[in-house]
Amino acid sequence: VSDLRPTALPGSFDVSRSMFDLRSPPHRFMKRYDSFSSVPSSTSSRKDSQGSNRSLDTITLSGDERDFGRLNVKLCYVSSVEQIWITVLHCKDLNWPSSCGENPPIYVKGILTLPKPVHFKSSAKEGCNDIEFMETFVFAIKLQSLQAVRLVFKIQTQTPRKKTIGECSVALRELSSEESSHWLDISPPSK
Repeated sequence: VSDLRPTALPGSFDVSRSMFDLRSPPHRFMKRYDSFSSVPSSTSSRKDSQGSNRSLDTITLSGDERDFGRLNVKLCYVSSVEQIWITVLHCKDLNWPSSCGENPPIYVKGILTLPKPVHFKSSAKEGCNDIEFMETFVFAIKLQSLQAVRLVFKIQTQTPRKKTIGECSVALRELSSEESSHWLDISPPSK
């Protein structure tokens, strides 16, 4: 993805990718800008069991799709530098096929569905009930380019070969400088 701005900031890259350990909070790396209105969580988001407030739109009556687990991500758009910040926090209650082994290495692959898709992936972690990633990815992209885009996450393992365990996605039409947290239900991989 190229930076479509007429003049790029000195020292900036067309697409920048960085990972920060979240034990150092993101406000140490960027200046916060207050938005004019608070942005409601998207219909695909929910808080964890301790936070309640799960959107009715995400409740699945069959119960089958909830067996794949949930992915927690945070999103933020810093308009002053036209950057989207995507933080992959954790994956809870993830189920994987027995063919992958007892504790396979799990990673999250992200895709911004732009005309020329942007791909990124987390480091691999040992498979368990609560996998903590705590990784932030930063891309310089104009906000209007992101309005009709989805951010797709594929939960994958590489043993014995690359396999997608499940996937989930979130629309980016409500991005703002207020960081928003999303709990996404992981579904079986699409065929």
